[in-house]
Amino acid sequence: LIGHLQTNKASQIVGEVDMIESVDSIKIAKEIGKQSVKKGLVTDVLLEVNIGREESKTGIMPEELDSVLYEAAEINGIHICGLMTIPPICEENTELCKFFENIYNMYVDIKSKKIDNVCMNVLSMGMSGDYKTAILEGSNHVRIGSKIFGPRIY
Repeated sequence: LIGHLQTNKASQIVGEVDMIESVDSIKIAKEIGKQSVKKGLVTDVLLEVNIGREESKTGIMPEELDSVLYEAAEINGIHICGLMTIPPICEENTELCKFFENIYNMYVDIKSKKIDNVCMNVLSMGMSGDYKTAILEGSNHVRIGSKIFGPRIY
C-alpha cells in the first residue's frame, strides 16, 4: 500500500497487501502491529520520511526518525524493511539530488546500526518524473505508476 493510511482503516488493509509503504507515525505503526497480531501475521512496513518538511505531506520529520524508528522496532506484528519518501517538487535537479542524498544517508546510517526488527533492505524514493535521479542517488525501489498506466485522471 502506498499512500496515507488512517488508523481506523488498518484492520481492513493488514493481511491484504505485501507491504505498507507509508507508516508515518507511531500511532499507525502500533495499529498495524495490533491488527497484524490479531490476524497472526507480521506486516512488512516502510517508514515514510517527510524529507522536505512539507506541511502538505504526511511523514516523519527527519529529526524525529531515530526516536520513531527505535519505538516502532519494539512493536510486535510489524517488521521495518526500510524508508520511503516523496521529495518536494524541485526546479533544479541539484536540489532534488540533495533531498535524495539526505534520505540515502539516513538509510545507510540506520542500516549500519543493525537494530533488531529492522532490516533496511528497501529505500523507496523516486516516481515517474524523477526515478532516474533517485536510482542514481541510491534508491532500490521506485514507484512509476504514471509511466506504466498513464497520468491520473482526477
